[in-house]
Amino acid sequence: MTRIDLSGLDVRPAQVWGGVRLVPLVRDEPVTGLRLHREVYDAHPYDDTVEVGDGTAYTSYIPHGFVADWSGTGGESAAYGTGLGEERPVAVPVRRLARGRRGESRLRFLPLHLALEGYLALHFGGPSVVWDEWSRDAVRRGLSPRAEAAYAGWQVPGLAEALRVFEIHPGQCGVLLYVADALAAAFVVPHPDDYRLLHPTLVEDLFGELVHQYAHYGAAVPEFRASVESGAIHSLADLRRAARAQERVWAEAHDGLMARDLLTTSYAFERVRTMGGFRLHRFLPPFLRSGQEQHIGELICDHRGRTLYLKTFRLSDAQIRRGYLLRRLADCDWHLERTAEALGTSYAELVARIRRAGFGGLLNAHVVARRGREKEEG
Repeated sequence: MTRIDLSGLDVRPAQVWGGVRLVPLVRDEPVTGLRLHREVYDAHPYDDTVEVGDGTAYTSYIPHGFVADWSGTGGESAAYGTGLGEERPVAVPVRRLARGRRGESRLRFLPLHLALEGYLALHFGGPSVVWDEWSRDAVRRGLSPRAEAAYAGWQVPGLAEALRVFEIHPGQCGVLLYVADALAAAFVVPHPDDYRLLHPTLVEDLFGELVHQYAHYGAAVPEFRASVESGAIHSLADLRRAARAQERVWAEAHDGLMARDLLTTSYAFERVRTMGGFRLHRFLPPFLRSGQEQHIGELICDHRGRTLYLKTFRLSDAQIRRGYLLRRLADCDWHLERTAEALGTSYAELVARIRRAGFGGLLNAHVVARRGREKEEG
């Protein structure tokens, strides 16, 4: 599996609120055998606290969680709306939590945390060869700690209002969310009842820096408008056919243009868990420097590869550059001279790129400076 398969999901005309465009995804028939459930926590909000010694503790904020149920009983379920203290954080830390015992038919996991952990773990071990240019900490600890900022959905201007006034279609099982007509996220669930429960949780999801900026500085986007020639309409049946033709035109234009990068990109999928006849994956893009949008995400598919659950997170240009740089370093066994040659750049420029990417702490500054002087003199 290398592509996202949205077979069985049909696009409906977009709804617009300011700079936010919401494109519904509907199923003719709900998926049987898999549900996403709602689990309400008790009076104390769930958090993940780890004692680290010296009287200090690490606490991660968990905005909401899902429970996948493949027991076939078809109940309800997904935890959402938890908090940490009285203040909401502007940016939330990312961390994975997937729980489920062998033989059970339920799994609790945190939406997007699987995907973001996969990105944060990209070549996390650091240099695999002890080259002089890398510091001792780089060889011993790798990229630890590694962090990326993500904004909560309520921080994205216009998103909460758009979700509040959004009309949920019969059979709707997902949505493609655009900000300033740039694809910000995709969300798919197996059943319409699941979507109705989980639709409000989009304001608690994580969104990248690029989406946050587009929402602040982007202008309002045009609404979808159907155009029908009045002279060709002589009955309700003619009107119905014309309306359906306009829906097909919209769907083709949407899939071929607006969602093209999401649907045509070749991803690297990693299976996280098998759940009966379903599989939970997370995926990474190829980190191409081509200017096209790139997403990380997670999905649940059936044995035919059809997407039953999907959440995506759009990477910023800086995040794509970091992923690209880490891939090229790893491909060259973290040898700086060979990496610079492969990138078609100089040793000094590669060192500067590593520092701009936030990885300067991995370098042995004295050795790098000496090598740089030697190359200039040579």
